[in-house]
Amino acid sequence: MNWKRLILFLILNFGALALGGLFTNTGVSSDWYVNMNQAPWTPPGWVFGAAWTFIMICFSFFMTFSYDVAKDKSMLITLFVVQWILNVGWNPVFFYYHEVLFGLIVISALTLLVYYFLFKFSSSLKWKALFILPYAIWLAIATSLNAYIYLYN
Repeated sequence: MNWKRLILFLILNFGALALGGLFTNTGVSSDWYVNMNQAPWTPPGWVFGAAWTFIMICFSFFMTFSYDVAKDKSMLITLFVVQWILNVGWNPVFFYYHEVLFGLIVISALTLLVYYFLFKFSSSLKWKALFILPYAIWLAIATSLNAYIYLYN
């Protein structure tokens, strides 16, 4: 385990959460969001923070392990950067600009990319590939929440 690399990924991933949080601001409790028709399976607000904290810790481990086995490290880092941009970018698109359809496109692209990571590295990482599973599962849920808001508002 490369601890320096793990710390770097933790900093980058939590930096993404912090930056995204700046754009979310009071978005979850804003009149715009609260008054929307939301999916019946929408979790309470506190779940989002807890989930994202756990997800980013796991994803940091996943990226550290993936870097060790990646044949094309440049491509891995490029995909990580795209993931980072999509992850941060969804917050202002959805909560700041209120672009629900564009938000759905962004989060769908992010979801596909995270599932690509999962399938691309599952054979080389073996059980360590499970570290990306919380991210993949959460994004499937988050994408469905965004889709519901798009369809019913």
